[in-house]
Amino acid sequence: MSARITPQTPALQALRMRLHAQHQPVVLMRTDCHVCRAEGLAPRSQVLIIAGDRTVQALLYQIDSDLLKTGQIALSEAAWDALDIHEGDLVQVRHPPLLESLSAVRARIHGHRLQTTELQAIVRDVVDGRYTDVALSAFLTATAVLPLDMQETIHLTRAMVDVGDHLQWQAPIVVDKHCVGGLPGNRTTPLVVAIAAANGLVMPKTSSRAITSPAGTADTMETLAPVDLDLDTLRKVVEKEGGCVAWGGAMHLSPADDIFVRVERELDIDTQGQLIASVLSKKIAAGATHIVIDIPVGPTAKVRSRETAEHLAHHLSEVAASFGLVLRCLFTDGNQPVGRGIGPALEARDVLAVLRNEADAPQDLCDRVALVAGAVLELGGVAKEGEGLRLAHETISSGRAWEKFQRICAAQGGFREPPQALYVEPLLATTSGRAVHIDNRKLSRLAKLAGAPESPAAGIQLQVRLGDEITRGQPLMFLHAQTSGEMVYALAYVQGIGDIVKIEP
Repeated sequence: MSARITPQTPALQALRMRLHAQHQPVVLMRTDCHVCRAEGLAPRSQVLIIAGDRTVQALLYQIDSDLLKTGQIALSEAAWDALDIHEGDLVQVRHPPLLESLSAVRARIHGHRLQTTELQAIVRDVVDGRYTDVALSAFLTATAVLPLDMQETIHLTRAMVDVGDHLQWQAPIVVDKHCVGGLPGNRTTPLVVAIAAANGLVMPKTSSRAITSPAGTADTMETLAPVDLDLDTLRKVVEKEGGCVAWGGAMHLSPADDIFVRVERELDIDTQGQLIASVLSKKIAAGATHIVIDIPVGPTAKVRSRETAEHLAHHLSEVAASFGLVLRCLFTDGNQPVGRGIGPALEARDVLAVLRNEADAPQDLCDRVALVAGAVLELGGVAKEGEGLRLAHETISSGRAWEKFQRICAAQGGFREPPQALYVEPLLATTSGRAVHIDNRKLSRLAKLAGAPESPAAGIQLQVRLGDEITRGQPLMFLHAQTSGEMVYALAYVQGIGDIVKIEP
């Protein structure tokens, strides 16, 4: 948005509020401020803040105390960072311009399909910070009540790609993978990247941090190596080692996705069209040409039935083909967590156990990694059809994956061992029998209450698998916390352990 401070509009002195409102830019002004009166600004108005060539749209709150002097305005951290100003700099406040793209949102609410130009305008305004959460909610709800059709999904994917930066690589084949999600501990990405790169493939993996889960891939990888790579550093790492595992939020690849996902999670909306656009826009922006999608299927996973998984796979493939991507979908077991660890450091320990060929490495994680990596190797052309699984296992057992992973960590800033929690408590079985059900969602909730992912060492170390024979008093899991308060809080939640791990005689 183009705007400059002009002598015609009164300026206010900016103060740093030190208020952390996550994504939301917030400003504080006096109720008797001459600018508020002149502009007709009321509490919770959306306002445009101008500082030189930079602008930010913010939510206004007003006070009638001496916290602010006449002629001052206080800014939250998000607003301060967006404007890149210093204490005492002058800013101007105006009403934000009307958004023409909102007419397209209103049309979509009434059932009209959106065209490329309309979705491009919406996505551009979203990324520029012009959409409030209310407007974002309206758009996302409108595309949930009347789901995006195939053409709209393609248009939205393209718009999300076009609004951000793009990576390009010299290699004719660039591989990537994605897991649809819903399974705690399913931390295959660092292993798959190491296997692919060890076999000569290019795999520049950008991953997300947790939003509502106990750990995102970037959170887990960060306990092993730095992940806040800028584009130049990422390119150097990949050119040197063939792969990386970096936090996508440090870059500008499909920036609309993080905004959409945040609001979708708050609304508990997860529509197929938005999911497809989210996944594929990031892959396209990262320069991928060949992609493997892991779709776990289970009663407490994101995808509940095989029929739903096949429907999603069909539409993923169709949208991918429209962008010239080669895509393969895998349907995997989503009935229980993968590995033993749930939480950044505990999941990282599982990753290291597999890479180091430790005797007690979780076999289910090793097998799932080999399945996904095998598909990547076949799709990338370094393994014949049906030979990828064997080559993936051999890359792990020979130590080549571990060697490559260490080199990738070194290139990203240095390998480190994951931290350990200060407090560890066993959760014991209250009855004997056989484990017949594990609730993935409640396990994730418990790990978060223990402090994950904000406390990287916090989480759960699971000790039971479906079908295991259980003796009363046997540890079903170990709860890890960094503070005694978080441990007490988590233990209070888990009084009904049978709701998380169901045991039948």
